[in-house]
Amino acid sequence: MMKPLRSLKGVGDKTEKLFQKIGVITTEDLLEYFPRNYDAYEEPVTIGSLSKGETAAVSGTVISSVYVNKVRNLQIVTVTIADATGKLPVTWFNTPYLRSTLKRGSSFVFRGRAVWKQGRLLMEHPEIFTHGAYEEILHSLQPIYGLTAGLSNKTIIKLVHQALNEESLQEEFLPEDLRERLHLADRNYALQTIHFPKNMTELLTARKRLVFDEFLMFILAVQQLKEKTETARNAFPMKPVWTTENIIDNLPYSLTRAQMNVWHEVERDLCSHSLMSRLIQGDVGSGKTILAFLAMILTVENGYQAALMVPTEVLANQHFEAFQKLLDQQQIISCRPVLLTGSVTAASKRKIYQAIDSGEANVIIGTHALIQEKVTYQNLGLVITDEQHRFGVKQREALTTRGESPHVLVMSATPIPRTLAIILYGDLDISVIDELPAARRPIKNCVVDTSYRPKAYSFIERQIQEGRQAYIICPMVEESEGMDGANVTDYTASLKAILPSHITVAALHGKMKPKEKNAVMEAFAAGQIQVLVSTTVVEVGVNVPNATVMMVENAERFGLAQLHQLRGRVGRGEYQSYCIFIQGNEEKETSKRLDILNKSNDGFFIAGEDLKLRGPGDLFGIRQSGLMEFKIGDIYNDADVLKMASEAGGQILELDPELDLPQHAGLKKHMSSYLKDHLENLGL
Repeated sequence: MMKPLRSLKGVGDKTEKLFQKIGVITTEDLLEYFPRNYDAYEEPVTIGSLSKGETAAVSGTVISSVYVNKVRNLQIVTVTIADATGKLPVTWFNTPYLRSTLKRGSSFVFRGRAVWKQGRLLMEHPEIFTHGAYEEILHSLQPIYGLTAGLSNKTIIKLVHQALNEESLQEEFLPEDLRERLHLADRNYALQTIHFPKNMTELLTARKRLVFDEFLMFILAVQQLKEKTETARNAFPMKPVWTTENIIDNLPYSLTRAQMNVWHEVERDLCSHSLMSRLIQGDVGSGKTILAFLAMILTVENGYQAALMVPTEVLANQHFEAFQKLLDQQQIISCRPVLLTGSVTAASKRKIYQAIDSGEANVIIGTHALIQEKVTYQNLGLVITDEQHRFGVKQREALTTRGESPHVLVMSATPIPRTLAIILYGDLDISVIDELPAARRPIKNCVVDTSYRPKAYSFIERQIQEGRQAYIICPMVEESEGMDGANVTDYTASLKAILPSHITVAALHGKMKPKEKNAVMEAFAAGQIQVLVSTTVVEVGVNVPNATVMMVENAERFGLAQLHQLRGRVGRGEYQSYCIFIQGNEEKETSKRLDILNKSNDGFFIAGEDLKLRGPGDLFGIRQSGLMEFKIGDIYNDADVLKMASEAGGQILELDPELDLPQHAGLKKHMSSYLKDHLENLGL
């Protein structure tokens, strides 16, 4: 039974607001707020065997007095501990009360991260345990949750324990024979264990069940969507036109064989009896946009309106200018395009709305502003979305104000192996553009460690002197408790101090307001900013042919498919481009993964190789962000479970399309609450 979070003991106004920030409103949300990682409490190691960067426990005796230094508003507590193999300085911040605990000669287990500072190894801010207390949690896995400022891991653990004790057991919704056949754990066991597993085996068992549930719900939802699409009548019948043939013949370049094949598939769909629902997958720079333009022109020549929706205003502007240029070059007068984005003034918006409503504007290019309630279309025959991954039920409904569903074309540069794409986009036909235009120069790649950073900065400086620009990507927006890695805020400040003052460095991240983000992106596109320090928000979004360097800090923290997409931000102009992946750790496995990027510029090959290299140890840490925001599942890590859920979903629907059989009653109930909560998250 779902209860408000306030029903838990210890949750007041302040705590409730903090939980709202991380999207937790009810006790059910809390139980589904899964740990992002786990801490394994292993046997203590000797001080002599500690290495930098390692998080470990050591059993040591206090051999010095406790020193408290004040640095600005910070109190730094330092003590030295020792065992038979050596000595180790240990520091804490703002914990003066430790004076009474850490008496000379007393012995504890200290667990924390060993760091190298001022030419020596020390341990920072470790937890302190008595030997008996550490014995109790030895070999256990303790959950680590995503936090927000003011909310501690301990608070979440305490409340999850409380919710698990008080929450009544959930109804098991999977048919028993299915669970037995696929070796899936009981739902309640999985929910309890995902938070507090005793060991890795238990964790993997619990996680498999929860990932399966999430994928199964998604697949059943996609199939429902497919049925709706397949039964929808085509109210926008079209015929092929000469205009598109003439454009192809007169382009200043030749379309590749792959582009021509995909164009024929799109043209055939638009001119058939049923509605088009097609996904075009193509690597960055493979030439998807010209196909979108051709589809819009075909639609307009048949007397209908066409809309192109993209994720950012900067990209909408660029597409609008490129489309206008094509019309001018080819002297096409049938298309009357308008640009509709959030920052268009109210007066201009009214004019645009009127032009769309009357049919005077027949090509509409813009952002999500296209599906807001004030826009009414006269006869919208085609909707194209770029990097939206899905064009969901709600969005389709928003665009079918006149009662008829339009043709839908989705474009994506996210490289997903075909086997997975068929499952994830079960409601769409899939086309792949699998070759790049001959004119594109391959990007030169290198994978280096952090010692290479000064050389990289010099290289960036030289590129800027030649008039070029650079991106630097960091995994985080700001410093985060328990997370190691470069963050945009601090990095931008330190880079401004390192590079000469005439070089303009700016920051970009997801926490900025849309207007701020647009202003930064536009200034970068216009060449007013030379170095853009950003999170992965630049992954989709902007075409800056003048940017020739992409440097990624802590490259090991990103999925390979995501790194490949980031690399696609450079190499868009006539200049040679470079990608520098900086590896923040020294693990062999990480080097092996990053080496794939070093050797190949083919996104689909990379995605396939990434899939092969994943193992149970990769369950956390590297998620392909932005690609369908599943709560716990990851389509790369959990590809085998995704395939399993797809087969199971197919069998269930074949037997019982409406889920009306008694054994599917629980599944139907769970399905309806899932759809209500998750439609938007997954773009359905």
